[in-house]
Amino acid sequence: MHRFFVDYPSDGLEEILITGDDVAHISKVLRLKEDDEITVCDSLGNDCLCSVSSISKDEVRAWILSRKKSNSEPPVEVAVFQGVPKGDKLDTVVQKCVELGAVKIVPVAMKRSVALIKDKGKKKQRLQKIALEASKQSARAKVASVDEVMSFKDAVELAAKSYDLKLLPYEGEEVCSIKAVLKEATNPKSICIFIGPEGGFDPAEVELARENGFSVVSMGPRIMRTETAPLAALSVVMYELGDW
Repeated sequence: MHRFFVDYPSDGLEEILITGDDVAHISKVLRLKEDDEITVCDSLGNDCLCSVSSISKDEVRAWILSRKKSNSEPPVEVAVFQGVPKGDKLDTVVQKCVELGAVKIVPVAMKRSVALIKDKGKKKQRLQKIALEASKQSARAKVASVDEVMSFKDAVELAAKSYDLKLLPYEGEEVCSIKAVLKEATNPKSICIFIGPEGGFDPAEVELARENGFSVVSMGPRIMRTETAPLAALSVVMYELGDW
């Protein structure tokens, strides 16, 4: 069933109002009509089964037939801080991380990042659209958010104050495994994962992360591509602490 999102709670409402780009998608692309059923997710993570009541140029209205709490969101909130990669790799990272359950993706400019994001606002808008479509496709209850690119220092400061468990997979770490850290974790509600760009982390970046309470971990003897590493790390987290 087609899935849409609204940014307000549906509690107490009999009808939901859909505006923005979804209106044209509903009317011109999907060609839905009155009485067609859709699923609308509200800001509280409810899945609302709705019946389209009216379609106009600027809005779609739908009667709420039933409402239930979605079970598609993992019990732990995971954010991926991705070192800015070359080309369209960031598009893939956002799409796949959303499918795997990440709630936030933050592009980070690191010392060894080759690519530069010139128009940060435009890039964020594009990536947020990808996150929206991935959230719909994977039946998420909420739309994962994408931040504007930030410096490594700012990203570390944000993570240090916002997340219970902070992971930095690093090829130079040979003792501490991601599996061991997750097994020893005491019920974290929020986790962030820092992933290096094509050139990996600069040693000074790794040291700064350690100083701010990060767990620097190994993900095995093989070195992964920058677009592979976040998917592997996120999968491990979801297996150990999520809803798999």
